[in-house]
Amino acid sequence: MPNENELVSGTLPAGAFDGRTAFTSCVHAAMSAAARENWREIVLTDPDFADWPLGERAMAEALQAWAAAGRSMVMLAQRFDVFEREHARFVHWRRMWSHIVDCRACSGAGMPQVPSGIWTPSWYMLRIDVERVRGVAGREPEGRSALRERIEECLRHARPAFPASTLGL
Repeated sequence: MPNENELVSGTLPAGAFDGRTAFTSCVHAAMSAAARENWREIVLTDPDFADWPLGERAMAEALQAWAAAGRSMVMLAQRFDVFEREHARFVHWRRMWSHIVDCRACSGAGMPQVPSGIWTPSWYMLRIDVERVRGVAGREPEGRSALRERIEECLRHARPAFPASTLGL
């Protein structure tokens, strides 16, 4: 796992990571790189995003710096119920940028397990053991491709979820 100096210098994590602090650093580094490297596509995927740092001010600022016309984000989860309670800043940002954020849920009997990770065309992060917060990150095509295949399998069964706003009568 890279040290904090490497993350500050703008390099993305590569290799194995272990622990909540390392995972949070990976997520922060990815969102910072998204704007810096002009990533056009990002896929965030997790069973529920409960332990992601999406509600932090730094994340909202990084997402705002990344968001622009022609960008797209897919969020895939089994459920999104934690967002209103834990990620209020993200919910606010999502309302403003709902036209570039597609949220999908893949849940139910016989559905594939939603992986926990980040996929982009040039980098990925995958939590292999969510409970112990262990995983791997990098730019290797094999890792990106394997994660993308798992995501595509879930998306084939997914339905729209987590609307940006609720319309009432």
